[in-house]
Amino acid sequence: MLSQEITNEISKNLYDQTIEQAFLGALILENRLIENVPDDFRSYCFYNILNGHIYDSIHKFYNKSSVADPITISYDLQGISDFSDIDLKKYIVDLTDSVISFGNVADYAEIIRDLYIRRCIVQISDNAISEAKKINITDHSGTKLLESVEEEFYQLSNTSYFDGRTYMFADALATSIESAANAFKKEGAIVGVPTGFVAIDQKMGGLHNSDLIIVAGRPSMGKTAFATNIAFNAAKSKLIDRNDGAGVLFFSLEMSAEQLATRILSSEANISSDNIRRGEIDKDALEKFLQISRDFEGLSLFIDDGANVSTNYIRNKIRKIKRRHDIGLVVIDYLQLISSNKRENRVQEISEITRSLKNIAKEYNIPIVALSQLSRAVEQRDDKKPQLSDLRESGSIEQDADVVMFIYREEYYKSRKEPSEGTPEHLKWQAEMEDCYNRADVIIAKQRHGPVGTIRLFFDGRLTKFGNLID
Repeated sequence: MLSQEITNEISKNLYDQTIEQAFLGALILENRLIENVPDDFRSYCFYNILNGHIYDSIHKFYNKSSVADPITISYDLQGISDFSDIDLKKYIVDLTDSVISFGNVADYAEIIRDLYIRRCIVQISDNAISEAKKINITDHSGTKLLESVEEEFYQLSNTSYFDGRTYMFADALATSIESAANAFKKEGAIVGVPTGFVAIDQKMGGLHNSDLIIVAGRPSMGKTAFATNIAFNAAKSKLIDRNDGAGVLFFSLEMSAEQLATRILSSEANISSDNIRRGEIDKDALEKFLQISRDFEGLSLFIDDGANVSTNYIRNKIRKIKRRHDIGLVVIDYLQLISSNKRENRVQEISEITRSLKNIAKEYNIPIVALSQLSRAVEQRDDKKPQLSDLRESGSIEQDADVVMFIYREEYYKSRKEPSEGTPEHLKWQAEMEDCYNRADVIIAKQRHGPVGTIRLFFDGRLTKFGNLID
């Protein structure tokens, strides 16, 4: 721990009572000067708590077009028990006596806010040192502490955005017109990140920045394959054309990076991933693998297969990767495997996770695709097609999502109901199987800014590969 002498010396440099008093004194004498105070300045920046209350009182009176002076402010604050032993009126009058200049209000605010940030840095660091010393050597919780500290520093660095960003309508309108112009240049086809599936891109215009896209389905429907195909298609488009596609960060919480790479290799080489794992390949296949490796050497697809991943971990990892690479899409496989620090029921935890993911999408202005499992209730219905109501038992997924897609493969269910051969029912079953063989339905059940509907894609289960369906 730091010695008391050093601690006292540091404390002297973390606040300046004279500047706080001169700042407030100027505002009391000239209320209109509050318009010169930066938008991101808040009362919690004051070291002296009473000074923070006085600032809030001045702000309140000014917003009501009333005068904030020593009498009105002292009357406004007289109910605060913490300062009952202080002569508020005298204290506030003394503030006006400390005014040095009316022209330095903005500079004073910046200094007060800067000192507040320094105090926060010291506090976060001090807490981190204290917590680090408590960790048992067998706990292996240093990584969690590091994530927590990174998150605190990240939030501190974005203090100015705590209350949201405010835009002039003209600025927001200019951004909207720019997006429309980009769509016009692309002939209205794709404005967002392309999925590589023509019908989906036409219906959605690609995956749009700040959107949270949920892809849900029962096991064996192909959710991971679908998300992997989208990630690879987007990264491949960027490799071919820098003005198209996007760099992708893929959080694989269920499969290892090697398993995911094997799936992509299988899909591109048209060789079963099962054969690749078993080593049932020939020399030509190996040559094909090497060529694929050379073709996609510069592919901007990053895979994180860490265990026990939290939303804080996801936010921190996105920030780190974006420092060095142009990431325009995040994929998470899958939602229910994200860990939460909350000790509540799982429904509330999932709700907190989806809210956090939506906030991350907005913070970094990128689309986030998150896969989600569906409850067994689907299996208990005659009609196995998923519905939005199937998500409602999983917290606020439907509410937080901008887009909800369901993956449904009738072939999976139909193949398990084969009647006895030679019967009329078997002939009917064969005809139905031909219609749904190698087919998958992508049901867009919610799209906040566009139409809903069902899109049919090609699906090869052997290669875990989706593709455009050509009639």
